[in-house]
Amino acid sequence: MINLDFGYGALEVEFWRLLFVMTRIGAALLAAPLFGSASVPAQVRVIGAGAIAVMICAWTNVQAPPALFSLAGMLSVAGEVLVGLTLGFVLQLSFAAPIMAAEVIGGGMGMNMAIAVDPTSGTQSPALGQYFMVVLTLIFLALGAHLQWFALLVESYRVFPPGHTWLGPERFAMVAGFASQMFVTAVTIALPVTLVLFIVQMITGVLSRSAPSLNLFSLGLPAGLLAGIAALMLSTPVLTDLVTRLSADAITATSEVMAK
Repeated sequence: MINLDFGYGALEVEFWRLLFVMTRIGAALLAAPLFGSASVPAQVRVIGAGAIAVMICAWTNVQAPPALFSLAGMLSVAGEVLVGLTLGFVLQLSFAAPIMAAEVIGGGMGMNMAIAVDPTSGTQSPALGQYFMVVLTLIFLALGAHLQWFALLVESYRVFPPGHTWLGPERFAMVAGFASQMFVTAVTIALPVTLVLFIVQMITGVLSRSAPSLNLFSLGLPAGLLAGIAALMLSTPVLTDLVTRLSADAITATSEVMAK
């Protein structure tokens, strides 16, 4: 049936079916920001993908291709990977907005020199970006958005059954449109603090022109840092609302990709 028979009969058929279902789930978990982070061991992702695949095999009639290791079978597997990566990448776009906002704010505060390893992506990012990511992660999990994303992942087997996984140019253009929304959200998050920093830099510039004996760097850097911290504290309610909306937009964008 699969062009590879170990002699276990129906048990082997269910094993290949489970492995085939795990392909889409594993690709989605790999591309998703929380579950695909470098801090999550590969064994945990495999166990998670297997657990979800067991439920999908029990709930749906998804079947592995008759010849999994043929050309048609490999194309079917590639289609599963494409759908999984797309669903995870849409979620990744939403989580990239706070990091971009942190780059803008950190540049104005002079904190871009303070970098740390981002546990989500495994790359270096500003320390302020870690704060935004922690807030986004906590709100995303507290709202149960990860459960909704898992539900959409299961629903994708109805919208894109095996063998019919080509997304089409319209959906690819839709994903690119979500990237533009990510830039708008990043600007919205960074705008309040950036305006405060701009005013502070203008004041320090005027002071340095009126009193040339003052050292611009010794005055401007502490003033910008203190003003940025104060602006972040005052804009915390706005940040919470924006991050909550960002979590909802991430799920909405994923559902729109699967809309027929």
